[in-house]
Amino acid sequence: MGAMAFISSIIRSSLGKKIITAVTGLGLYLYIILHLAGNLALLARNPNIFNRYAHFLESFGWLLAVIELGLLAFFLFHILGGILVYISKLKGRPDGYAKYERAGPPSHKTISSTTMIWTGLVIGVFTVLHVITFKYGPGIEQGYVTVVKGVQMRDLYRLVVEVFSNKWYVIWYVAAMIFLGFHLRHAFWSAFQSLGMNNAILTPIFYGAGVILAILLALGFLVLPVFIYFTGGTS
Repeated sequence: MGAMAFISSIIRSSLGKKIITAVTGLGLYLYIILHLAGNLALLARNPNIFNRYAHFLESFGWLLAVIELGLLAFFLFHILGGILVYISKLKGRPDGYAKYERAGPPSHKTISSTTMIWTGLVIGVFTVLHVITFKYGPGIEQGYVTVVKGVQMRDLYRLVVEVFSNKWYVIWYVAAMIFLGFHLRHAFWSAFQSLGMNNAILTPIFYGAGVILAILLALGFLVLPVFIYFTGGTS
């Protein structure tokens, strides 16, 4: 009960909400980078490379399940923290989001910062649909099977190519990645600010790095469905 009361007190405090959102956000940021690094195997246009990568992850078994549960916890706490912070801001400044205006330097108020709740919700919906489509989509039992160097494994590459052959899915995916870019642009430096790590020297560094990372990650992800749609995946 003591631990639950402690957690409850953190969630109720304004600083606690921001810290939860920041820590979980940075954790998810790292996952996004690693996820993109793995998915870039799709650009090789060799099904075996991507399928072996996916099979390697699945080989972790129970450890992978633990990691996925951890990611789910981070995801849910990040959403909860973000919504609570947004509600707190609305209560403190009910007309603060009625109209967007660029504040100008030294303020870092941008369209990214004022739409975090909405871009976050779009990303949340996208993530759920993405997991259903690929992780829980058709597998070996449904005929999506291949053999690489004598090892039978799920042909996830085939599923990816089939999904990305649908132009409407590609359009939705690209739009979601644009929203992701806007979300990440503000999220990176804002997380360090919430953790009290910003100052006159570090703030410009975190802010600039956040912009660059957001652009690279969004472009990296949205290039994949476009590339596969126009090339058909394999050579």
